[in-house]
Amino acid sequence: MTKIRTRFAPSPTGRMHVGNLRTALYAYLIAKHEGGDFLLRIEDTDQERYVEGATEIIYRTLQGTGLIHDEGPDKDGGVGPYVQSERQAAGIYMEYAKKLIDKGEAYYCFCGQERLDSLKRTVNGEEIMTYDKHCLHLSKEEIEANLAAGKPYVIRQNNPTEGTTTFHDEIYGDISVDNSELDDMVLIKSDGYPTYNFANVVDDHLMGITHVVRGNEYLSSSPKYNRLYEAFGWEVPVYVHCPTITNEEHKKLSKRSGHSSYEDLIEQGFVTEAVVNFVALLGWSPEGDREIYSLPELVKEFDYHRMSKSPAVFDVTKLKWMNGEYLKAMDFDRFYEMAEPYIKKVITKDLDLKKIVAMVKTRIEVLPDIEGHIDFFQELPEYDTEMYFHKKMKSTKETSLQVLKEVLPILEAQEDYSNDALYATLLTYINEKGYKTGFVMWPIRTATSGKQMTPAGATEIMEILGKEESLRRIRKGIEMLEA
Repeated sequence: MTKIRTRFAPSPTGRMHVGNLRTALYAYLIAKHEGGDFLLRIEDTDQERYVEGATEIIYRTLQGTGLIHDEGPDKDGGVGPYVQSERQAAGIYMEYAKKLIDKGEAYYCFCGQERLDSLKRTVNGEEIMTYDKHCLHLSKEEIEANLAAGKPYVIRQNNPTEGTTTFHDEIYGDISVDNSELDDMVLIKSDGYPTYNFANVVDDHLMGITHVVRGNEYLSSSPKYNRLYEAFGWEVPVYVHCPTITNEEHKKLSKRSGHSSYEDLIEQGFVTEAVVNFVALLGWSPEGDREIYSLPELVKEFDYHRMSKSPAVFDVTKLKWMNGEYLKAMDFDRFYEMAEPYIKKVITKDLDLKKIVAMVKTRIEVLPDIEGHIDFFQELPEYDTEMYFHKKMKSTKETSLQVLKEVLPILEAQEDYSNDALYATLLTYINEKGYKTGFVMWPIRTATSGKQMTPAGATEIMEILGKEESLRRIRKGIEMLEA
C-alpha cells in the first residue's frame, strides 16, 4: 500500500486565513490518521502578491497549532519547507514546461497585451479572455526566430477543444466539463516564473503527494490539472476539496468579519487548542455527539469521507462556548500566565491576582472577558442604588440600608479578613437575626462591588479588597442609600 503523503502549500500573502488553517489541518489529519507524511511547501512564485514577513507567519502558525511538517530541504540540516522560488531558481519548472512543448501539450505564445485585450468579452457582467490558440500554429522557424530576437513570451497549455474531461473528487464525486471550456492557461509567465497552477502540479508529483487537499474554489481548475498529469503520464492524486466557510449571514468569510485569520482569533483571546478543535468541525463531523477533541484525538478520529459538501458556518457563539470549555479545563498555572496581562490592564493595586484569576477561570469564554469581571477591584464604579433591590433575596433599598448599618460595626471589629473568617462572622449575625443568607450578602456584595454580576460572593470580594477598602465601600453604600 502506498504511504499517504499530503501537503500544505500556502502563498505568503499575509495572515493565515481560517480557510487556509483548515486546509492545513485536514491535510495533516488525513496523513497522520494513516501514519503518513505531512509536507509544507511555500508557494512564493507570485512576486506581486508576496508580503514581507508572511512566510514567518506561516511557520509560526503551524508551529503554534502543532501542525508540524515532516520533511523538506533545510539549509541548516533540519526539517524545513519546500520553497518554490528556490526550485524556480534551479530551473525545474521551465524544464518540465519544455517537456510538454516537445510532446505538443504546450506551446510558446508571443502575443502582446494589445492582442490579448482584443480577445476579451463580457459574460454575465464579467470580463473574461479566452485565448484563441493563435501561437499554436506558428512554424518552428517562426518560434526560433522570435526566441533568438528575445521577443517576450509565455508558455501555454494546449488543451483540446472537443470532448469532455472528467475527474473524481472524494467529497463531490465525479465532475465532467466540456473541453471547450478549458482555456489554454499560462504555465510559464513572461518573467520566467511558473504560474501557481503549473508549479502546483509539478511539485505535487515530484514530492510524491498522494492526496491533494484544498478549498472547493479550485474545483474549476481541476480539469486543467488532470490534463497536465495525463500529458506528463503521471498518476493523478486523490482530490479532497473542502467546503466553503461562510459567516453567520451565509456570506463567504472575509477579513471584514474580524475572525478571518488565526492570529485575529488569538489576539481576541481565543486559545489555540479551541481554535484548532473548532476549525476541524468546519466541514467535518465525527461519529456521535462529542465536540471537544485534542489534536491527537482528531488524528485518531478523522475520516475525510465524513466531510460535507455544504458550506460550513463560522459560528462565533459556538467558538466562544468551546473556548470557555478549554479555559475551564486548563491547568491553573497556564491559565494564570495567559490571564495575567488582561488583569494588569485594569488592576494596578497590590492585590492577590492569583485569587482574582481563580474567581474568573470558569466564568469567561474569551480572555478579554476578564477585564469586565474584575475592574471593580481596582475602583468602585458609579452605580445606581436601584441595584440593591433584589426580588428573590427580598432585598430593597430600605432593608439594604438596615443590613449595612448593622454589619458595619461587626466588620469594623473583625480583624481576620480571610474569606472563611468573614463568612463565619456574618453567618453568626445572620443566625442571630433570623435572616436568609442572601438577604444579608446581597447588599454587602452590591456595596463592595457596585455591580450586579460578580465572579465571587461578598466575603470573597472583601478578602481581596482587605479591611480598609471593604469598610470604605460599605460606608459609601450607606451614604448613597441615606441620600
